[in-house]
Amino acid sequence: MRVLVAPDKFKGSLSASQVADRLAEGLAEAGVDSDRLPLADGGDGSIDAALAAGFTPHPVTVAGATGTPHYGRIAVHDGTVVVEVADTCGLATLPGGRRAPLDASSLGMGQAIGQALRHHPTRLVLALGGSASTDGGMGMLAALGFTFADADGRQLRACGRTLHQVHTVDASRTVNLSGIEIVIAGDVTNPLTGPHGAAAVYGLQKGATEADLQFLDAGLRTLVEAFTRSGYPHARCLADAAGAGAAGGLGFAALLLGARMVSGAKFFLELLDFDGHLPSTDLVITGEGSIDEQTEHGKLLTALARRAHPVPVIAVTGRNTLSRNRWAPAGFEYIHALGDYTDRNTAADPELTGKILTRIGRRIGRSTTAVAAPTAG
Repeated sequence: MRVLVAPDKFKGSLSASQVADRLAEGLAEAGVDSDRLPLADGGDGSIDAALAAGFTPHPVTVAGATGTPHYGRIAVHDGTVVVEVADTCGLATLPGGRRAPLDASSLGMGQAIGQALRHHPTRLVLALGGSASTDGGMGMLAALGFTFADADGRQLRACGRTLHQVHTVDASRTVNLSGIEIVIAGDVTNPLTGPHGAAAVYGLQKGATEADLQFLDAGLRTLVEAFTRSGYPHARCLADAAGAGAAGGLGFAALLLGARMVSGAKFFLELLDFDGHLPSTDLVITGEGSIDEQTEHGKLLTALARRAHPVPVIAVTGRNTLSRNRWAPAGFEYIHALGDYTDRNTAADPELTGKILTRIGRRIGRSTTAVAAPTAG
C-alpha cells in the first residue's frame, strides 16, 4: 500500500512539512511506505509548500512588520515566484511578538516583490496570510514606487496610523510590472471596508482595540478616496471586491496592480501537482489545525478530497467540530482529532502535537496493513 501524506499546517504549532514528517514517521513504524506533499492554501506556509514541491529558495532582506530588518525567502521555479506576507512582514516578524496594529506596515512585502523581479518572473504569486498590518497595502505599494501625501503635500509613512491623512497618491515612478501575471492565491472573500472588512474582521487578532478598528476602517475609506481622486476611478469598485480585505488590505493593493483572485486551495493543489501523485496512491492522509463546518465550503481539505476521489482520504486535525454524519459528504473516510488522544491543549505545544501525530500515523498504518493482509488459506 502506498500512502500520500498531504497536510496543511497546524497553525501556531507545526508547519505542514513537520506535520507530514510526524505522520510519515508513524506510518513507517507500522511498515507502511508513504510520500510526503506538504500543502498550503495561499496563507502562511506557502513558501514551505512550494519548496517541498521543488521550488528553489532565494533569501531576501526586507523590513519586518515594524521596520526591523528581517531575513525571509521567496520561492522560484520556471518563471513563477511565490512571495509570502508571513515570511516577510507578518506577525512572526514582530519583535518579541508584540502586536503593533497601527504602526505595522506591509513594506517588507513590496520589498520582497522588488527582489523577486530580479528573477524575471512571468507569474508572481502573492500568499497573503499571517499579516501583521492593516495599512491597505500602502507599505507594499510604497516599496514599489508609489508615494502617499497629505493635503499639504507632505509625504507620509506607510502604515495604518497615517491612513486617515492620505489625500493624494503619486504612481509616476512605480516599478514596471507589465507582462507579469499577478495572482492572489487565497480564500478570503472580505471587502476592504465595512463590518466585514479588513479591520473589522481581522484587526482584533493583530492587537487592535475597538477604537483602533473604527480608526483603521475610516482610514481605509480615506485611502480609497485618495486613489479615486488620484486617477484610479475604479478604486471603490476594487475595494468592494471579494478578497480586497485580505491581509489588512493587501488584497486591495494587489488588485490595483492588476492582480486576479484565485482559490488558494485549488491553485496550490495544481501548483504542487497533487493530481500527479494520485495514480500510485492507495490512501491520502491530510490535515490541518481545525476542521469545522467551514471546511466543507471550498477549503483546502475538501478541495483535496474531491480531487482525490475515489482514493480514500483520512483527515487529521487538532480540533474537529464537524459532525460524524458530515464526514462522508465532505469526502473524509475518517477524521482523527488530537483532542481524542489527550486532555491537554495541543494548539501551542508542538512537541505534544508531534507525538500524537506519530501515534495517529502508526494507528492508521496498522489498520491499513491489517486490511491489506491476505487471509489464511
